[in-house]
Amino acid sequence: MAKYLKTVVAPQIPPQLHNAFMAAVEKGNIRTMQNRSMAANPVPTPGAILLGDAFNMRHPLTGGGMTVALSDIVLLRDLLRPLRDLNDAPALCNYLEAFYTLRKPVSSTINTLAGALYKVFCASPDPARQEMREACFGYLSFGGICSYGSVSLLSGLNPRPLHLFLHFFAVAIYGVGRLMLPFPSPKRMWLGIRLILSASGIILPIIKGEGVRQMFFPATVPAYYRSPPVY
Repeated sequence: MAKYLKTVVAPQIPPQLHNAFMAAVEKGNIRTMQNRSMAANPVPTPGAILLGDAFNMRHPLTGGGMTVALSDIVLLRDLLRPLRDLNDAPALCNYLEAFYTLRKPVSSTINTLAGALYKVFCASPDPARQEMREACFGYLSFGGICSYGSVSLLSGLNPRPLHLFLHFFAVAIYGVGRLMLPFPSPKRMWLGIRLILSASGIILPIIKGEGVRQMFFPATVPAYYRSPPVY
């Protein structure tokens, strides 16, 4: 790590910071922080509500943290807008349980996409992962719905988890199609099967962690219909 910092990073450091940077590298004790994800596990607490990375984290690859945080703020504003009295903390806490269900379409779409893309593009010797990566680039190069559909999911403009699920497996199926052309062979067919299994192994555990019911059928959750307390 120290050699990499000296030979690769140091030449890119502004001159004003170079000496301090080199001194810190020589001193040692270089700290690294791993990327991590944290599913949203609501803990309703009267008088308090968690937002941002303190409540829900996803891989930073897609830069979706700020999108989710701002979406949560807008949703919370809309829920609080009809209220005239915020003093009854228990009643307010009960009402705001709807927040955790209503936020799911946006948050789960971005969380799932971030986690899935990281697993697709992280270094792996698996040929099926390599084919999945190539299929992603080929799928986006088609333009049209393949391009703007994916980007709208990435940006949070299309918070529909089902669309994400369909696009993800459309990429996998496209990857299998690439392998079958011009002529399928047993080796290519086996790699195609592994590609589908790999894609399933990437996205399905993430969806399970987000909650299938909350993600795809939020209207079936009772908290979805919570109404403001009446005084």
